[in-house]
Amino acid sequence: MKEENTVLLKKILQSEGLRYTKQREAIWSEINRSNDHRNVDEIYFSVLKSGTKVSRATVYRTIDVLVKHSLVKKIDGVESGSLYENRLDRKHHDHMICVETGKIIEFYNREIENLQDQIAKDKGYKIVRHVHQLFVKPIKP
Repeated sequence: MKEENTVLLKKILQSEGLRYTKQREAIWSEINRSNDHRNVDEIYFSVLKSGTKVSRATVYRTIDVLVKHSLVKKIDGVESGSLYENRLDRKHHDHMICVETGKIIEFYNREIENLQDQIAKDKGYKIVRHVHQLFVKPIKP
C-alpha cells in the first residue's frame, strides 16, 4: 500500500477511535486494488484468500468508516445487497444499474452535472455531494 494511503487510513481510524491493524490495512488494500463493484462478502473472501485472517464484523466496520470518510462509495438498491467501490484516485461518475441483470454501467455527463448544480443554485444551495443512480432495463425490440 502506498505510504500516503497508509497515513490516511491511520488518521481516519484514529479519528473514529479505532486501532490501525493489519486486518484493516488488508481490507483497505483489497478495496483499492480493484475498480469493481463488490459486496462485503466478495471483499471478505478476497481478504481471507490473500492470507489475512479477518472477521466479517471487522470488514463491515472498516467499510462503514471508509464510506463515512468518502474513501469508498456505497451503491444501494441492487439485488445482491450494497456494493462498494474504491473512490480514491478515481474521477467522479454516476451509475446505471440494470434491474434484470444487475450489470452496473458507469457514466459521466457534464450536462447532467451542470443541470444539478444550477437547480441547487436556483433553490439557494450548493451541492457538496450527490448520489446519482439510474435503474434501467434493456429495451426489447
